[in-house]
Amino acid sequence: MKIAIGGDPNASALKTVLMAECGKLGHEVVDFGHSDDIYANTAIRVAEDVAAGRCDRGVLVCGTGIGVSIAANKVKGAYAALLADVYSAQRAQLSNNANIACFGAFTLGEKLAVELLKTWLGLSFDEASPSAPKVARYKEYDAARG
Repeated sequence: MKIAIGGDPNASALKTVLMAECGKLGHEVVDFGHSDDIYANTAIRVAEDVAAGRCDRGVLVCGTGIGVSIAANKVKGAYAALLADVYSAQRAQLSNNANIACFGAFTLGEKLAVELLKTWLGLSFDEASPSAPKVARYKEYDAARG
């Protein structure tokens, strides 16, 4: 997969670790940087690339992961989920078809963040799952808002 990744200065070390892990897993990484103090700028650029299909998935990091998640979810076609534990990483993909994973550099250790990334990247959404009508509804709403 082609993975877009970006963050803010608070999360530069975690972003570097996650980029390296993506590479180890055989994914192509597109680096959107981490120098902009206005994390929304980077989050929006990553989300736009994922929503447009230029990248398959996105990874965003900031201090808590909350800000980049909120910013990314403003982009039509971007479905960002804050990952905090293995179960949320699984459900973000299996139940919600999240195309962007968000991480908090101040709230997660690097080893846990890597495990969450590997879990999320290793799964794919099943369009025949019981969650498919729920995902279809928010995609329908997203499409209708122009």
